[in-house]
Amino acid sequence: MKFVDEAYIDIAAGDGGNGCVSFRHEKYKEFGGPNGGDGGRGGHVFAVADPNLNTLVDFRFSRRHEAKRGQHGLGSDMFGHAGDDITLKMPVGTIITDAETGDVLYELLTPGEVVTIAKGGDGGFGNMRFKSAINRAPRQKTPGWPGEKKELKLELKVLADVGLLGMPNAGKSTLISAISNARPKIADYPFTTLHPNLGVVRVGPEQSFVVADVPGLIEGASDGAGLGHQFLRHLQRTRLLLHMVDIAPFDEGVDPVKQAKAIVAELKKYDKALYDKPRWLVLNKLDMVPQDEREAVVADFVKRFKYKGPVFQISALTREGCEPLIKDIFKHIKAQQVAEQPPEYIDPRFVDPEPDLSK
Repeated sequence: MKFVDEAYIDIAAGDGGNGCVSFRHEKYKEFGGPNGGDGGRGGHVFAVADPNLNTLVDFRFSRRHEAKRGQHGLGSDMFGHAGDDITLKMPVGTIITDAETGDVLYELLTPGEVVTIAKGGDGGFGNMRFKSAINRAPRQKTPGWPGEKKELKLELKVLADVGLLGMPNAGKSTLISAISNARPKIADYPFTTLHPNLGVVRVGPEQSFVVADVPGLIEGASDGAGLGHQFLRHLQRTRLLLHMVDIAPFDEGVDPVKQAKAIVAELKKYDKALYDKPRWLVLNKLDMVPQDEREAVVADFVKRFKYKGPVFQISALTREGCEPLIKDIFKHIKAQQVAEQPPEYIDPRFVDPEPDLSK
């Protein structure tokens, strides 16, 4: 299914039911008094974070969502029943924004999280509410209050621990298919990846992390060139970026250092916070470089790129060097997660099992 990460919807909570004007009519009860009930409240509109969804495509084809209005009040002291609520299921990571003002209203970050995005109107009062010592036969009632109506923008940001970054055909899809359960499309032409792919990398029992593969970037992506600029937002919630570089491009006129610098420049231009995230250099397609030339090629690249962080040499196709990369990624994410959260909130994926002291 095509990945859709943005949608606009119109929602309307239900109006409240009107109050009722009614009087008690019974035999031998000449002055029974008022017994008109209140109207019921209108239905609310809820949004719930569903971990089984990963796209907003359903909202592209179903834009209008309305809850039922409340029932009008009835005689014999009977209140109207409330209107039926509706619940909209959205992927975890969805940002709900007011389409008119641009204000962020809610962020669904936790599976099962429920928020009220539109409240139903209160029901109107029946005439029994207006009875008093000086007004024993009131004929007043009030209409129900209108429910909230909003035009919302839904935006999905993928929740992943690690984001893959690089030029088209750098081998990102090959890597995520080699280390995780994801099976993205892989081909020998640029822009094979047209939408983000998520893969879960298993490190050990109940220990894993999530990798996001987004479409490749080109120079000018932050200004709208290519496809990657549409998906840079998905890297904003990651803990670590892997900058993948094709160390052995087919075109001899292509300079990997120039391409790598262009990617870094686009990151900085798009979002300074994204640029400041931890970023590791992954030199891919090592299998395309002769064994006796690898050390010189890598050293030349690192020197000209002026990079001082961690450097990994891998071949995603043959999986050479992938195991050390996975282990170091997990250690980094674990350290970050422990540093950010108090002990009672530490993600169990990153907790080492307690040793068995009985042995």
